[in-house]
Amino acid sequence: MMFPWITVLTATPVAGALALLVAGERNKNLTRWLALAFSLVALLLTLLLWHRFDPATGSLQFQEHYTWVPALAIEYHVGIDGLGLLMLALSSIVVPIGMAASWKIEERVPLYFALMLLLQTCLFGTFTALNFVHWFTFWELSLVPAFFLIKLWGGPRRTPAATQFLVYTMVGSIAMLLAFLALYLATGTFDFIELTQLAGNGNLMPIVLAKLAGHHLMLHHLPMVLFAGVFLGFAVKVPLIPFHTWLPSTYAEAPTGATILLTGAMSKMGLYGFLRILLPLFGPQMRAVLTPLLWLAVATVVLSAYAALAQKDLKRIFAYSSINHLGYCLLGIFAVAKFTGGDMSLIAQKYAAMDGVLLQMFNHGLTAAVIFWFIAMLEARSGLRGLNDFGGLRKVAPVFTGLMGIALFSSLGLPGLNGFIGEFLIFKGSFPLVTWATALSVIGLMLTALVILGILQHVFTGPLNQKWKDFPDLTTVEQISLAPAIGLMFALGLYPQLVLGVVNNTVIQMVQQLKF
Repeated sequence: MMFPWITVLTATPVAGALALLVAGERNKNLTRWLALAFSLVALLLTLLLWHRFDPATGSLQFQEHYTWVPALAIEYHVGIDGLGLLMLALSSIVVPIGMAASWKIEERVPLYFALMLLLQTCLFGTFTALNFVHWFTFWELSLVPAFFLIKLWGGPRRTPAATQFLVYTMVGSIAMLLAFLALYLATGTFDFIELTQLAGNGNLMPIVLAKLAGHHLMLHHLPMVLFAGVFLGFAVKVPLIPFHTWLPSTYAEAPTGATILLTGAMSKMGLYGFLRILLPLFGPQMRAVLTPLLWLAVATVVLSAYAALAQKDLKRIFAYSSINHLGYCLLGIFAVAKFTGGDMSLIAQKYAAMDGVLLQMFNHGLTAAVIFWFIAMLEARSGLRGLNDFGGLRKVAPVFTGLMGIALFSSLGLPGLNGFIGEFLIFKGSFPLVTWATALSVIGLMLTALVILGILQHVFTGPLNQKWKDFPDLTTVEQISLAPAIGLMFALGLYPQLVLGVVNNTVIQMVQQLKF
């Protein structure tokens, strides 16, 4: 019997959370180190999965399949391909970063770090589950630790921010649940693989229409109604404009460790849903409304960058910047959805765009997490995080300035750093497929440059504000803690094949499922 790698990985953070709650408040420092240790064990298990993963095949690996509630077709079915493995790796990296950024938390320390570990379990479950009910359980449970992290440790407006976050995402989830219940009534299965095969053969919607014909629904519009329900659940999570209004206040009010998990990993749950569920099951419906979807993607890229340019709070700046960067992923996904027939040159561009989407998901998660970590250190040293609160910090904190500058230039997409190649592949692949949308999205790149350069100018350059003449530079421990993440930015920027070599065959299979 094959070793249950995914089950063990998913259970590890839960075990850590229980250990923290049992240990209690007796030794806060020990609690922090114990939480970090469990997160590093999860990272080690993920690296073992990466080592054992066979990149030569794009099919699912490490599958575990057990009957759960057979009367309702609910099964414990997990497995990963290149996409799932990449998201597991991202989750395993982001959580230790979030813990490091939360090291100074003093209130209810065991509960805080236990909630972070529980959120990590929900991420692992979401990125590995292949049965809708199993997957939806983790999808919804992730809201609970995130809500309490914001509600209990957030800023002065944490209560409305946490409530808005919960309500928005719950509404999207309810719409998605209703759509999948309709699919189950028609097909008798919740299994993503079976549903994808039905959709790939062109049988899914005919079966749905035939089985639900007696329910007096508007049959002609039913496939589009189901698509809209599933789309809403994922669009809110990413988020896609205009479903984004919960995000800026949530990111700004959440404790920085929670913000890191929200932007680094939870936003990728929405993109993962687009790739794993929406695109394979509802490809024809996406193509039917492709032009409006592309306009929404362009708006997500451009308007969020404009909004970031108008902000003065560093956390709100990068909240909008995160929407901007995720908009590139949506542009690539919608471009791949376009029907191109048998034109092999355009199919090759779809492969490039999809490779770019997966790289951008990982790279944005890493870079955004590190930037918010720097903001946490900036706030811990000064008690402030306003764009105009500083000035000239490079003179007193050159190491801080240099390392944060690397993360900022990664977000900018500087060649040689990890942020460049994903965006380049998305634009390269999307331009021949959806030329007008890609051209308009370039405006977002220029605005992002203005945002990043404005931060460098206001915070780090110019004359030193004498208020900060004793501003402390990074300690040796902080530099050592940051080194792996900064090193990974360079490694992926100079050798993106570290990721592309693992996901490429998965990308090929995902594109081929769309029948071009």
